[in-house]
Amino acid sequence: MRAPAPRYAANDGTIELAQDALGAMVVEAQDKVGEVTLTVARDNLVDAMIALRDTPGLEYQQLVEIAGVDYPERAERFDVCYHLLSLTRNHRLRVRVTTDEEMPVPSVTAIWPVAGWLEREVYDMYGVLFDGNPDLRRILTDYGFRGHPQRKDFPLTGFTELRYSEEAKRVVYEPVKLAQDFRTFDFMSPWEGAQYVLPGDEKAAVPEAKGAPTPLRADTIVKADAAATKDTDANAKDVKTSEHTGQTGAGEPDPGNQPKDKPIDPDVVPKDKDGGQNQ
Repeated sequence: MRAPAPRYAANDGTIELAQDALGAMVVEAQDKVGEVTLTVARDNLVDAMIALRDTPGLEYQQLVEIAGVDYPERAERFDVCYHLLSLTRNHRLRVRVTTDEEMPVPSVTAIWPVAGWLEREVYDMYGVLFDGNPDLRRILTDYGFRGHPQRKDFPLTGFTELRYSEEAKRVVYEPVKLAQDFRTFDFMSPWEGAQYVLPGDEKAAVPEAKGAPTPLRADTIVKADAAATKDTDANAKDVKTSEHTGQTGAGEPDPGNQPKDKPIDPDVVPKDKDGGQNQ
């Protein structure tokens, strides 16, 4: 059964109404893939959020999420995106500000207390500072964690690893060690005639069969095929066909299961057979 109302309200007039309410605080406004995004000046974030919450026709009462995005090639590499929801209008809005590793973003915990934990997540993952957050500390990573794992320049392996030590009878932290002694990297394509020999290939002088996986080059395979087909006679003297079971090696044409070969009494062997039960 379909819902009687649309999933969310249309975006018609939202950007114009927001620009009228925020004025110069709006740096950029766009409507893409059905989503409205407002980029506001970082220093005017709190005033912009209050206007979006209290202006009739906008009324974004709820802060749903705060997300971070990292663009290392930019001077202000981080985007801090606030996702707002209007319960009365059934509409969603994204508000975006930009910053770097040093410039703090004004906290919106005075407007929405739920922003306390959301800002801590962005700080933990990206290192973005929030001015006014009463408890800005890590929330997802472990104690003593180094770096911010959602940054693009953070190594995928991290810096430390933890394991349970039988000697210490506790979980210990150690630097990440990735042994490369037994790792080999082969960037040659076998479809282009890779020039290498795998262990065990020296036992075979020619390829196993045409089309079989082999490290030999294409010209070597052609020579081997030519040598293998020199003594082959393609003209067979007799056509290999079979007319009855005697030609297939399966026995006589009459294997003895005809009705005349079977006894009337299954417990009695026929008279033309030597020996047998009751004889």
